[in-house]
Amino acid sequence: MPQTFSAEALMIISVCNVFIIVMTHQKAFYFSTTNMHPKNLSIAGFTYHLPDERIAKYPLAERDLSKLLIYKDEIISEDIYRNTGNHIPAKSLLVFNNTKVIPARLFFKNATGAKIEIFCLDPADDNTDMTSAMSQTRKTRWNCLIGRANKWKEKQLHFTGNDFTLTAEIVEKKPDSFVVEFTWQPEGLTFAEVLDKTGMMPIPPYLKREPEQLDQQRYQTVYALQKGSVAAPTAGLHFTEQVMSGLVSNNVGFVYVTLHVGAGTFKPVKAERMEGHEMHAELIDVDTAAIQSILNSLNQNIIAVGTTSLRTIESLYWMGLKAQQNPGASLHQLEIKQWDPYEIITEHTGKEQAQHALQALLNWMKKNGLSRLVCKTQIMIAPGYKLRIADAIITNFHQPASTLLLLVAAVIGNDKEDWKKIYDYALANQFRFLSYGDGSLLWAKK
Repeated sequence: MPQTFSAEALMIISVCNVFIIVMTHQKAFYFSTTNMHPKNLSIAGFTYHLPDERIAKYPLAERDLSKLLIYKDEIISEDIYRNTGNHIPAKSLLVFNNTKVIPARLFFKNATGAKIEIFCLDPADDNTDMTSAMSQTRKTRWNCLIGRANKWKEKQLHFTGNDFTLTAEIVEKKPDSFVVEFTWQPEGLTFAEVLDKTGMMPIPPYLKREPEQLDQQRYQTVYALQKGSVAAPTAGLHFTEQVMSGLVSNNVGFVYVTLHVGAGTFKPVKAERMEGHEMHAELIDVDTAAIQSILNSLNQNIIAVGTTSLRTIESLYWMGLKAQQNPGASLHQLEIKQWDPYEIITEHTGKEQAQHALQALLNWMKKNGLSRLVCKTQIMIAPGYKLRIADAIITNFHQPASTLLLLVAAVIGNDKEDWKKIYDYALANQFRFLSYGDGSLLWAKK
């Protein structure tokens, strides 16, 4: 990639101020412009009034009877999830996140009987992927939040059950979390089995209730497989085997990726401008077959089921672009930082570039002997972002002043009135909000 341009270079600033295009002989390079950089966004422009009674405290008795808002070509209509197939064109590809929520909330008592909660976030060893972390035996270290940490005076806390003992010890205090070492007996149990024995489902705090038996099943998608999330990919909660069978009958394809959802998904935006907000980094885990399926479907409609699926496939594009520009890159160098999509120079912005990027990523994986790509992404999708892979998203209705609302606004277009029109309609037409609420199919503005 050239660092300077010849005297013959012609610079054209687009009237919509989305890109500066620098023309040099046969190639065009695109730069994000300063005024469209999400760093300059104020979250105050992305809020709305959400009455508490509109937050779904429990799921509907039948998953696929949830309401579905459809937004396409600036027109709003509604249906139910059971009829999703009526709104998905044949030969489309749906991308599902098959992560599985773990019972991440552990409760211990100190010497005086005071209850202390340990919320497991992710493995403390940055080099450990989630599959390996859940398979650990004898002991493991995790980054954790601790409720009533000031009551933890002892060196260790113990939980004892039938023929089972779990011990927790703080080994490091971080600015916003703790590293806790867990040890247990019998030593042959995996950490996944330990959590199944002792943990509770981490339902969202805004539900304002304790987990119940129904949450064991209903706070999981029917296709959940890879253990590791501490929050559900909620857009997928509405899908049933019946709905998915109907989609297959309509010649709609599926592909599964994995992004383990962290507690940062609930992290509020407190900064005045987005440059002061740090996105949480999450692990994606995608195999070569999934990447090849996405590559083969670029000329069709690709629909991300959930914000996590969208962040995953869009991250694959940028990882591929990095591999294309630097074939000798390390895995660490492929990681996507928060502002990378707005600051990396690209040759094209269309599906042609996406084909080159995904092929470069597959070539990089083959060169490095990898059948799975396990890599971190911190991608922020906000107004000013142009989708590279996805054409639409299926997603729930999100909290005011959240990064998820920024993502929705970016998908449907940069006009701030678009997302407001959708949310105003949902509020006026008795849609249920947040994790156990209803959802939407939002097509990107062409």
